[in-house]
Amino acid sequence: MSAPLVAFGMRTISTFSIVARDPESGDLGIAVASKFLAVGAVVPYAKAHVGAVATQSYANTSFGPRGIAALEVGMPLTQIQAGFAETDPEYDRRQYGVVDAGGDSVTFTGDGCHPWAGGVARPNVAAQGNLLTGPEVVEALVETFEASVEPFPERLLSALRAADLAGGDRRGRQSAALLVVREGGGYAGMSDRYIDLRVDDDPDPVTRLQGLLGLHRLYFERPAPEDLLLIDGEVQGRLLAILERTGRHPAAAGWNQDAEDALRSLAGVENLEERMVAEGRIDRRALAHLERLLAPVR
Repeated sequence: MSAPLVAFGMRTISTFSIVARDPESGDLGIAVASKFLAVGAVVPYAKAHVGAVATQSYANTSFGPRGIAALEVGMPLTQIQAGFAETDPEYDRRQYGVVDAGGDSVTFTGDGCHPWAGGVARPNVAAQGNLLTGPEVVEALVETFEASVEPFPERLLSALRAADLAGGDRRGRQSAALLVVREGGGYAGMSDRYIDLRVDDDPDPVTRLQGLLGLHRLYFERPAPEDLLLIDGEVQGRLLAILERTGRHPAAAGWNQDAEDALRSLAGVENLEERMVAEGRIDRRALAHLERLLAPVR
């Protein structure tokens, strides 16, 4: 491994993160929060079927791409750690966690990290943090993640929320991020960035990030067949009210092809195309979202 350039006078990324693998799907992910602007631009790095890395404290951002490149050629985690240590003169200020595609994990906290600082590594998960209120933050990350039965991305954010409530970064809150990689899971199947969400500057970034994950599910997931409602009766009346309220189709004209076209046009404006899978039917989540979004002013 080539030696990284070392930046002096850099700000510490006081943060807590969880790096994990879903043993059922093989997905790899990282969730992170910090009192640091746009933490998602610095800490997480991952590649599907290879591994995931979180690098923080006085972050050496070369650790992400170098670690993934080493994992791709079959290098064990112990050797990757040795390479980091041998090529970084400020290694004692670094903190990172790595999980590979097989679920092996490692966490490292240098002696130069600001207390409280530390981490826990178990099969399929590595959790770490620095400048925390105490070890209970990392414990909450791991215990919540391992106890949760939610889908993998939600498990990561539930762990992040639990750590935040346990004290989190002792300086406060500012940003959070979630990265989950899956082969062909990105937009249009053209990348592995299945979920890549960031809150760069917010007084409650973890809550905001959980909301963004809900929107991601709404916008990019196709509905289950049982969630498709026939457009007649009460459902038809609700949709006609929405279309009339937006000036796209008069309710008195009833449901016809013009109404169907107007609904699809509205769905395109509101990024709901993935949920418009059959004419004459509407996904229940899309309908509820449109009603919330376009509720009449009272």
